[in-house]
This record gives sequence, C-alpha cells and structure tokens, in this order.
Amino acid sequence: MTDLAAVLDATWPAAALHRTGDWLVREGRGGGKRVSAATAEGPRALADIAAMEAAQAALGQRPLVMIRPGQEALDAALAARGYGVVDPVAAYAAPVARLACDLPPLAAFDIWPPLAIQREIWAEGHIGPERLAVMDRVAGPKTALFARSNDRPAGVAFVALCGDTAMLHALEVLPALRRQGAGRHLLVAAANWAAGQGARTLSLVVTVANTGARTLYASLGMGVVGQYHYRQT
Repeated sequence: MTDLAAVLDATWPAAALHRTGDWLVREGRGGGKRVSAATAEGPRALADIAAMEAAQAALGQRPLVMIRPGQEALDAALAARGYGVVDPVAAYAAPVARLACDLPPLAAFDIWPPLAIQREIWAEGHIGPERLAVMDRVAGPKTALFARSNDRPAGVAFVALCGDTAMLHALEVLPALRRQGAGRHLLVAAANWAAGQGARTLSLVVTVANTGARTLYASLGMGVVGQYHYRQT
C-alpha cells in the first residue's frame, strides 16, 4: 500500500500548502480537519510550535495538528499547551481483488461529475460545497459513486487514486435507507472502479467512534492499517 499520508494528501487535498520551518500547514477553506491540519515534518517542529500557530492564525484557522504514530513527544507537548484530543481516526485497507465483484443491476455505479441528486445526498450529511471543492481539486483519477436501494437513491461516496492505492471518502447513506446494503454496495463499487484503474489496495479512514461503519468494513475483510488523531486548542 502507498504511504497513508501521501494517499490522504493526494486523494483529499488541501487548497494550499504552507511550510514554516519543519511544519506543513494545510489551508482548508472550510473543507474539514484533514485539509486544515498542520503536520510535523522534521525534528525542529517540536521547538517551533509557535510558528505553526502563527501560520494557522494567518489563514484564519484554529491551531489544529494531526498526530501520527511515533510523535508521542509532540503529542505530550501539545497537551501541555492545552490542546485537546479530537477525532481519533483508524485507517482501513484491503486488497482490491478481495472486494471487487459483480453487483446487482443499478445497485451502485460510478459517475463524474456528480449528479445533482448525489450532491443533495451529500448535503443532507453535511458534506457541502467546501468539501465538494476538495473533490474537484483532486488531480489524479477520481470518481463519484451512487447507490440505489429499493429503486430509490440511497447513498454516495467519492474515490480517488494515488499510486497503487484507491481511497474512499465522503461515504454517506440516507438515514431512512441505512442497513439495507447501500454502504456495502458503495464499497464494492469503489473496488470495482479501483480494479479498472489498476489499483491493488482500497483504503479509507473513519473516526474510531463510528462503530457502525467500522463493523461494515471489518465484515468485508478490511483491516486496520494505521491510525492518527488531532489535537486542537
């Protein structure tokens, strides 16, 4: 699998990247935590937290840091400065060949650009124009997914490619149609698209608190391959 951090940045990109010392600060423009977080990219970052905070302030963003495995000293330093833990995240992955298979007719398919009904479903899940702009920014292969259940629009997702890894984002199923297979069909549709792109791995990230989604991913044979969390003032 291609490096998780590289896959995240390529398939859900920030509007701009700003470097200050050993910090990389992402400019999110309302696109969510993943595209607004700063990351420590070198040994001097720990001693220069103030520079990161100033860079975030200059962008009109609250200081937000993604903490990756092996950054325990940074984690402790931010905690001492009053940063709290936000949204622990688990990364899941599985071989595309394990997930790809035929779907019932019109159960789920890919289309780009997204249809109006797909945008409406995302909007109901609080995935608005700022996050749709993130999808538009992806430079590599990408597509939107659309699932139907009981002959009704049911769910949507976005998938993009980085190296040999496809990553799924923004999976949303309408509340009234959950637990009827739409989520599973979206995962399979993502794998089918990824297979057509020559990808070997399908990955995604999900908050640890989202136990329902994690149960679905595990049931499909996806396993945890990474983790991170945020700290924010």
